[in-house]
This record gives sequence, structure tokens and C-alpha cells, in this order.
Amino acid sequence: MNRHIFALQQVARRTISSSVRRQVDNKVPQKQKMFQEDNGMPVHLKGGTSDALLYRTTMALTILGAGYVVYELVKAAFPQKKD
Repeated sequence: MNRHIFALQQVARRTISSSVRRQVDNKVPQKQKMFQEDNGMPVHLKGGTSDALLYRTTMALTILGAGYVVYELVKAAFPQKKD
């Protein structure tokens, strides 16, 4: 039993210490330059097409949700008359 635990510790130590670290390019300076550029666009749309699509989807869902809330409030304020 002890032998198995010792073997497991060695394998775990070997895989952790010998794992290859992948180099990742630092894109922060490029992103900072893009977002600090004064081109008249709002900062929440400077990310490109995906930001614009996300913004429009969020606005559409917000408007639909607000409309549904108003509909339910009106429906609750004026209940249907029963015969």
C-alpha cells in the first residue's frame, strides 16, 4: 500500500515539474493602444463586430424585457371581468 502511494507521489511530481510551459504573446499593449485611440467611437464598441453584436443583442433583450414587464403590469392592473 505504501509503495503505491510513493509511486503515485513520484508520478505526480514528475508530471508537474516536467510540464512544458507554452509561451503566450502579451497582447495587452496592442489592446491598450486600440482602446485609447481617439476615433469618436464609444469604448464599448471599439472591440469590433462582436462588441457591436453583443451590444445590439443586449439592447434588444432589454427593450423586449421592459415591454413584457409593462404588458404584465397592465394585465394585472386591469383584470378580466368574469360573467
